[in-house]
Amino acid sequence: MHVLHRPAAIRPGAGSESQQDPGGPGVIDPGCEKTVLIVEDDVDTSDAIAEVLEDGNYRPLRAPNGAAALDELRAAERAPCMILLDMMMPVMDGREFRAQQREDPSLREIPVVVLSAHADAASYAAQMDAEGYLRKPIDLRALLETVERFCARDG
Repeated sequence: MHVLHRPAAIRPGAGSESQQDPGGPGVIDPGCEKTVLIVEDDVDTSDAIAEVLEDGNYRPLRAPNGAAALDELRAAERAPCMILLDMMMPVMDGREFRAQQREDPSLREIPVVVLSAHADAASYAAQMDAEGYLRKPIDLRALLETVERFCARDG
């Protein structure tokens, strides 16, 4: 299990005032339009990434495997600005998801960043023609910088 620890510099309220969502976890600020799809089977990791994204005023969508992610993407009214993709998942792994995503004209342009604990994460990302990778355990500053880079061009 990979647990993400939040450094004080990016915790809500650290260094600047942070608006807390009065609706609680999972309730999205109506002004938030930048959506990120997290495809990750580890609930703790997915929850931690989603919480960091929410704190950064992003709207996280979650899928526990590639098949569920494809269903989520095809049902969405608007494509997410990017996909954070785990490699090792049940039902449909990251490689198969990426292959099917690239075959679908409505989905192929969505940038993908691979999430992996493997030493060859960069190689996996290159083989799948992904836009980048983040090695687990995920550095939260790198996560936010990566998401901002892809989502800034979306909105």
